[in-house]
Amino acid sequence: MSTTPTDRLRALLEPLAAEAGLDLEEVKVTQAGSRRQVQIDVDADGGVDLDTIAEFSRTVGQALDESDLMGSAAYLLEVGSPGAERPLTEPRHWRRATGRLAAVKLADGKEITARILESDEDGALVEVQPVKGAGRPKERRLEFAEVAKARVQVEFNRKDDALLDEAADFTEDTDVEEEEA
Repeated sequence: MSTTPTDRLRALLEPLAAEAGLDLEEVKVTQAGSRRQVQIDVDADGGVDLDTIAEFSRTVGQALDESDLMGSAAYLLEVGSPGAERPLTEPRHWRRATGRLAAVKLADGKEITARILESDEDGALVEVQPVKGAGRPKERRLEFAEVAKARVQVEFNRKDDALLDEAADFTEDTDVEEEEA
């Protein structure tokens, strides 16, 4: 049975998140001066937009005000998404990060950087990046049981093939319009 305040809060929020089509990723309650701070992270396939977060925040605020979980003390509610460098702790996190680069610490202590190609409930097919650019990337099946810790990496210089294709189409269309004018 749930005994901690965070467990009771999760029990209240899980059905609300499910009803909104969201996954409740993290719930954290901390003391911020004279009031408590409630931080909630939600996510969904395809990500979450600001309108979805705002609507869920209103729903959560109303539910907290109607319950006795927060007592009569003031609290600050923050609802957001896990962020760009989210930890990969559930199969759904790996699925949502398909195509992204991840830093992975294996249970045997080794560390790899790999691009997630596809995943299922037991593991992921990844493309392991060469160390210091030496060699070629290699595909590897990575079972989740082998993973001690993994986190999505932000890439600032990745050239997305789809965007490059669109840019080429735009350039070609622009040239045609200039010739017609």
